[in-house]
Amino acid sequence: MKPTLVAGATHRFTYRVPENKTVPDLFPEAHDFQIMPHVFATGYMVGLMEWACMDLIRPHLEDGEGTLGTLIDVNHTAATPPGLTINVDVECLEVKGKWSRFKVKAHDGIDVIGEGFHERYAVMWDKFKARVSEKAVKAGVAA
Repeated sequence: MKPTLVAGATHRFTYRVPENKTVPDLFPEAHDFQIMPHVFATGYMVGLMEWACMDLIRPHLEDGEGTLGTLIDVNHTAATPPGLTINVDVECLEVKGKWSRFKVKAHDGIDVIGEGFHERYAVMWDKFKARVSEKAVKAGVAA
C-alpha cells in the first residue's frame, strides 16, 4: 500500500436500498430469514460499510493490490425499508503498513442505522488467490 493513506482521511458512500437487499434475501434457504420483515439486512449493512472503506482505500493501493476485511465491530440500531438512501461515512483512524482501521457510521436519512469500527489489510491478489487455491486442493474441493 502506498504511504498516502493517513489517519483523518474521510469518505462518504451513498447507496439506495433496492428490494433485493432485505433480510429474506440474505439466505433464501433459511426459513427464519424468510419470515422476517423486508428491511435492509444487517449482513448487507456490513458489506456496505466494507464497500465504503474500500472506496476510500482504492486510490492508495499499488497495482494488483486489494484489501480484505479482517474485523467488523458494528451495531445495527434501526430498520431501513427498501427505497431509502443510506449514507455511510468512514474515517481512517489508523494506518500501520498494510493494515488500516476505520470508524464507520450509516444513516438512512431518518435514523443512524449503524456504527462502529472496521479493519482492513492490503494483499497482493495473485499471492492471495494462490494461497486460497492451495487450501482448496488440500481440502479436496478444487476443480
